Amino acid sequence: MSDKKTARLILEDGTQFEGYSFGAETSVSGEVVFNTAMTGYPESLTDPSYSGQILVSTYPLIGNYGVPQFTEQDGLLRFFESDRIHIRALVVSDYSFEHSHWNASESLGQWLKDNGVPGIWGVDTRRITKIIRERGVMLGKLVIEGSPEPAEFVDPNKENLAALVSTKQVETYGNGKYRIVLVDCGCKYNIVRCLTKRNATVIRVPWDYDFTQIDYDGVMLSNGPGDPQQCGATIANIRKAKKAIALGKPIFGICLGNQLLSIAAGATTFKLKYGHRSHNQPALMVGTDRAVITSQNHGFAVDTTTLDEGWEPYFVNLNDGTSEGIRHRTKPFFSVQFHPEASGGPVDTEFLFDDFIQNIEKCRK
Repeated sequence: MSDKKTARLILEDGTQFEGYSFGAETSVSGEVVFNTAMTGYPESLTDPSYSGQILVSTYPLIGNYGVPQFTEQDGLLRFFESDRIHIRALVVSDYSFEHSHWNASESLGQWLKDNGVPGIWGVDTRRITKIIRERGVMLGKLVIEGSPEPAEFVDPNKENLAALVSTKQVETYGNGKYRIVLVDCGCKYNIVRCLTKRNATVIRVPWDYDFTQIDYDGVMLSNGPGDPQQCGATIANIRKAKKAIALGKPIFGICLGNQLLSIAAGATTFKLKYGHRSHNQPALMVGTDRAVITSQNHGFAVDTTTLDEGWEPYFVNLNDGTSEGIRHRTKPFFSVQFHPEASGGPVDTEFLFDDFIQNIEKCRK
């Protein structure tokens, strides 16, 4: 390890953390966020919702099981949530240079390097997390020895990140009886898997595609990164679909999709102090005693008090009381802020895909 390079994480408030470089040897700037999950870094790093973010892992040991094989199944990488890493940089306490797993193809460090993503290890991730919890999410720079420091702190939320990560063309998966349009604002592959295994043909379209012009049985609004207000074209198309209520076409939104449906339903959104990024967020189904443990990854939330008439809260977060979903009182429209497709995380709420399909069945009769 005599050839290891130093690295510095610099927060916009001036706080600095010194450690060592792994992965790509390039300096970057982005939004510093933390995730408390204990497993699932291949899924997290390939989740498009992390686009533009410097990810801090609170779990101390990362890299011990390497990176899975890049095996395709039904046109998708089997063990990942997209075709590439989306985080801007990775921050860990202890990086495992040795990895061992029956399905490992390479080390985490090599994978980061292949994708041009830098990492830093040997820093106090607990202290970083406490700072973010107390002061709120902030911008940061990861500066690698020998690589020029970025001139400015870059705020990724000022960009249309959904446009950056969305598919650029229409793609189709499966050959089932239900035609579902998946509006890709940064969708995870497991959303596609959860739909195709329920006998769906999934038509994946770009974030700004006018899906109201094609034939479909239901609309899935995907997860994705950044500020939902950047996705004006998507919101306009959702409003078109809502106006076609006479057609009875169900809508199901996840994460960013929940925020976009909410905005189309008249609501406002706001930025959370430090977001929800974990595998253990408890949510309560409103009006019941049913609580579920959910996987989450978002930095914005919906103010459900601003929803138009006819809409109501669906789930609420049991930690901080923020909205975890909305639904229409009479129409087959609903969405959730958490990730029922998980990957990684608990699958307690995958039943929502069944509810979506049941809505489609009812509307077809």
